[in-house]
Amino acid sequence: MGVGELRRAVFLDRDGVLNQVVMRGGKPASPRRLSEFSLLPGAGEQVARLKQAGYTVIVVTNQPDVARGHLPEQELAAMHAELARAAPVDEIQACPHGDRHACGCRKPKPGMLIEAAERHGIDLGASWLVGDGHKDMGAAEAAGVKAILIEAEYNSQVAAPYRAPDLASAIDHILEQG
Repeated sequence: MGVGELRRAVFLDRDGVLNQVVMRGGKPASPRRLSEFSLLPGAGEQVARLKQAGYTVIVVTNQPDVARGHLPEQELAAMHAELARAAPVDEIQACPHGDRHACGCRKPKPGMLIEAAERHGIDLGASWLVGDGHKDMGAAEAAGVKAILIEAEYNSQVAAPYRAPDLASAIDHILEQG
Protein backbone atom coordinates (compact mmCIF):
# COMPACT_ATOMS: atom_id res chain seq x y z
CA MET A 1 0.00 0.00 0.00
CA GLY A 2 1.48 3.31 -1.05
CA VAL A 3 1.46 6.58 0.86
CA GLY A 4 -2.04 8.02 0.95
CA GLU A 5 -3.64 4.84 -0.37
CA LEU A 6 -6.80 3.78 1.34
CA ARG A 7 -7.23 0.25 2.64
CA ARG A 8 -9.89 -2.32 1.84
CA ALA A 9 -11.80 -3.64 4.81
CA VAL A 10 -14.29 -6.30 5.71
CA PHE A 11 -16.69 -5.34 8.48
CA LEU A 12 -18.10 -8.36 10.26
CA ASP A 13 -21.20 -8.43 12.39
CA ARG A 14 -20.55 -10.52 15.48
CA ASP A 15 -23.64 -12.53 16.45
CA GLY A 16 -24.64 -15.03 13.78
CA VAL A 17 -21.48 -14.37 11.76
CA LEU A 18 -18.58 -15.07 14.14
CA ASN A 19 -20.43 -16.61 17.08
CA GLN A 20 -23.62 -18.54 17.68
CA VAL A 21 -26.76 -16.54 18.33
CA VAL A 22 -28.77 -17.37 21.43
CA MET A 23 -32.46 -17.98 20.81
CA ARG A 24 -34.72 -16.15 23.27
CA GLY A 25 -38.47 -16.31 22.81
CA GLY A 26 -37.99 -17.81 19.35
CA LYS A 27 -35.86 -14.87 18.20
CA PRO A 28 -32.10 -14.63 17.67
CA ALA A 29 -30.34 -12.70 20.41
CA SER A 30 -26.86 -11.90 21.64
CA PRO A 31 -25.19 -13.88 24.38
CA ARG A 32 -25.40 -12.16 27.76
CA ARG A 33 -22.67 -14.13 29.54
CA LEU A 34 -19.29 -15.45 28.50
CA SER A 35 -20.66 -18.95 29.18
CA GLU A 36 -23.20 -18.38 26.36
CA PHE A 37 -20.57 -17.06 23.94
CA SER A 38 -19.53 -19.71 21.43
CA LEU A 39 -17.54 -18.95 18.30
CA LEU A 40 -18.71 -20.64 15.14
CA PRO A 41 -16.41 -23.40 13.92
CA GLY A 42 -13.59 -22.02 11.78
CA ALA A 43 -14.37 -18.35 12.49
CA GLY A 44 -10.77 -17.55 13.41
CA GLU A 45 -9.40 -19.27 10.32
CA GLN A 46 -11.83 -17.39 8.07
CA VAL A 47 -10.79 -14.05 9.53
CA ALA A 48 -7.14 -15.07 9.01
CA ARG A 49 -7.91 -15.63 5.30
CA LEU A 50 -9.08 -12.04 5.01
CA LYS A 51 -6.00 -10.74 6.81
CA GLN A 52 -3.71 -12.79 4.54
CA ALA A 53 -5.44 -11.21 1.53
CA GLY A 54 -4.62 -7.75 2.89
CA TYR A 55 -8.00 -6.71 4.30
CA THR A 56 -8.46 -4.73 7.48
CA VAL A 57 -11.02 -6.67 9.53
CA ILE A 58 -13.33 -4.83 11.91
CA VAL A 59 -16.15 -6.29 13.97
CA VAL A 60 -19.20 -4.00 14.23
CA THR A 61 -21.89 -5.18 16.61
CA ASN A 62 -25.03 -3.77 18.19
CA GLN A 63 -25.16 -4.76 21.87
CA PRO A 64 -28.28 -3.02 23.25
CA ASP A 65 -28.46 -5.41 26.19
CA VAL A 66 -25.75 -3.24 27.79
CA ALA A 67 -28.11 -0.24 27.90
CA ARG A 68 -31.01 -2.46 28.94
CA GLY A 69 -29.06 -3.77 31.93
CA HIS A 70 -29.01 -7.39 30.72
CA LEU A 71 -25.35 -7.50 29.65
CA PRO A 72 -22.71 -6.31 32.11
CA GLU A 73 -19.89 -4.40 30.42
CA GLN A 74 -17.31 -6.78 31.92
CA GLU A 75 -19.08 -9.74 30.27
CA LEU A 76 -19.03 -7.95 26.92
CA ALA A 77 -15.33 -7.19 27.38
CA ALA A 78 -14.66 -10.85 28.23
CA MET A 79 -16.49 -12.00 25.07
CA HIS A 80 -14.51 -9.57 22.94
CA ALA A 81 -11.24 -10.67 24.53
CA GLU A 82 -12.15 -14.26 23.66
CA LEU A 83 -12.99 -13.23 20.10
CA ALA A 84 -9.74 -11.29 19.73
CA ARG A 85 -7.75 -14.32 20.97
CA ALA A 86 -9.41 -16.60 18.42
CA ALA A 87 -9.57 -14.32 15.38
CA PRO A 88 -7.00 -11.79 14.11
CA VAL A 89 -9.39 -8.83 13.94
CA ASP A 90 -8.03 -5.29 13.79
CA GLU A 91 -10.75 -3.79 15.96
CA ILE A 92 -13.99 -4.67 17.70
CA GLN A 93 -16.61 -1.93 17.90
CA ALA A 94 -19.79 -2.35 19.91
CA CYS A 95 -22.73 0.02 20.08
CA PRO A 96 -24.12 -0.40 23.61
CA HIS A 97 -27.25 1.66 22.91
CA GLY A 98 -30.85 0.71 22.31
CA ASP A 99 -33.13 2.09 19.60
CA ARG A 100 -34.48 4.77 21.98
CA HIS A 101 -31.04 6.38 22.22
CA ALA A 102 -31.10 7.36 18.52
CA CYS A 103 -27.30 7.28 18.38
CA GLY A 104 -25.31 7.38 15.16
CA CYS A 105 -23.39 4.18 15.90
CA ARG A 106 -26.33 1.76 16.12
CA LYS A 107 -26.80 -0.17 12.90
CA PRO A 108 -28.55 0.40 10.50
CA LYS A 109 -26.90 3.79 10.87
CA PRO A 110 -23.37 3.77 9.43
CA GLY A 111 -21.56 5.45 12.35
CA MET A 112 -19.33 2.51 13.37
CA LEU A 113 -18.24 1.95 9.77
CA ILE A 114 -17.57 5.62 9.07
CA GLU A 115 -15.59 6.08 12.30
CA ALA A 116 -13.50 2.99 11.56
CA ALA A 117 -12.88 4.20 8.01
CA GLU A 118 -11.54 7.49 9.33
CA ARG A 119 -9.39 5.80 11.98
CA HIS A 120 -7.94 3.12 9.70
CA GLY A 121 -7.82 4.90 6.33
CA ILE A 122 -10.46 2.66 4.76
CA ASP A 123 -11.97 3.04 1.30
CA LEU A 124 -15.62 2.26 2.03
CA GLY A 125 -16.41 1.81 -1.67
CA ALA A 126 -13.85 -1.01 -1.87
CA SER A 127 -15.03 -2.65 1.35
CA TRP A 128 -17.59 -5.21 2.48
CA LEU A 129 -19.91 -5.90 5.38
CA VAL A 130 -20.91 -9.45 6.27
CA GLY A 131 -23.95 -9.71 8.52
CA ASP A 132 -27.04 -11.72 9.31
CA GLY A 133 -29.78 -9.13 9.60
CA HIS A 134 -31.58 -6.21 8.03
CA LYS A 135 -29.73 -3.70 10.24
CA ASP A 136 -26.42 -4.97 8.86
CA MET A 137 -27.66 -4.62 5.28
CA GLY A 138 -28.94 -1.11 6.06
CA ALA A 139 -25.62 -0.04 7.59
CA ALA A 140 -23.74 -1.36 4.55
CA GLU A 141 -25.97 0.56 2.18
CA ALA A 142 -25.78 3.74 4.26
CA ALA A 143 -21.96 3.54 4.39
CA GLY A 144 -21.55 2.64 0.72
CA VAL A 145 -19.99 -0.79 1.28
CA LYS A 146 -20.90 -4.02 -0.48
CA ALA A 147 -22.97 -6.41 1.63
CA ILE A 148 -23.31 -10.14 2.12
CA LEU A 149 -26.00 -11.76 4.24
CA ILE A 150 -25.19 -15.01 6.02
CA GLU A 151 -28.32 -17.11 5.57
CA ALA A 152 -30.10 -18.37 8.67
CA GLU A 153 -33.57 -19.68 9.50
CA TYR A 154 -34.44 -16.34 11.08
CA ASN A 155 -33.50 -14.04 8.17
CA SER A 156 -35.10 -15.50 5.04
CA GLN A 157 -37.16 -12.30 4.58
CA VAL A 158 -34.14 -9.97 4.71
CA ALA A 159 -33.31 -8.34 1.39
CA ALA A 160 -29.63 -8.57 0.51
CA PRO A 161 -27.53 -7.99 -2.61
CA TYR A 162 -25.70 -11.28 -2.03
CA ARG A 163 -26.43 -14.26 0.23
CA ALA A 164 -24.01 -16.89 1.48
CA PRO A 165 -24.68 -20.05 3.48
CA ASP A 166 -21.79 -19.39 5.88
CA LEU A 167 -18.79 -17.17 6.60
CA ALA A 168 -16.40 -19.30 4.53
CA SER A 169 -18.62 -18.92 1.44
CA ALA A 170 -18.96 -15.18 2.05
CA ILE A 171 -15.19 -14.82 2.24
CA ASP A 172 -14.76 -16.94 -0.89
CA HIS A 173 -17.03 -14.45 -2.69
CA ILE A 174 -15.12 -11.43 -1.36
CA LEU A 175 -11.77 -12.89 -2.37
CA GLU A 176 -13.08 -13.82 -5.83
CA GLN A 177 -14.24 -10.24 -6.35
CA GLY A 178 -10.81 -8.91 -5.43
